[in-house]
Amino acid sequence: MTMDEKTTETGKRKDDNVIFVGKKGVMAYVLATVTQFNESDIVIIKARGRSISRAVDVAEVVRNRFVVGAVPSVEIGSEEIKSEEDGRIAKVSTIEITLKKP
Repeated sequence: MTMDEKTTETGKRKDDNVIFVGKKGVMAYVLATVTQFNESDIVIIKARGRSISRAVDVAEVVRNRFVVGAVPSVEIGSEEIKSEEDGRIAKVSTIEITLKKP
């Protein structure tokens, strides 16, 4: 049995505990995060661009209502994205919020 680059030694995918925040409502991502907390002690919430504020809202709702006392860790950065239409390169802000059970 061979492992690909997206799996760990335990057979779980590396991104199993990652929630990618997009255009859905906040509560959809809150539900996904809480569900993931049932399987893991660490959940990572990732977003970029206009979804960053939604990711922060998700983390705060989870911390204050569902997993009280979860310890957050935040990393910010930017990515360069090349447009498929005209080939221009744009920088997009990113955020990665790691929540750990107390």
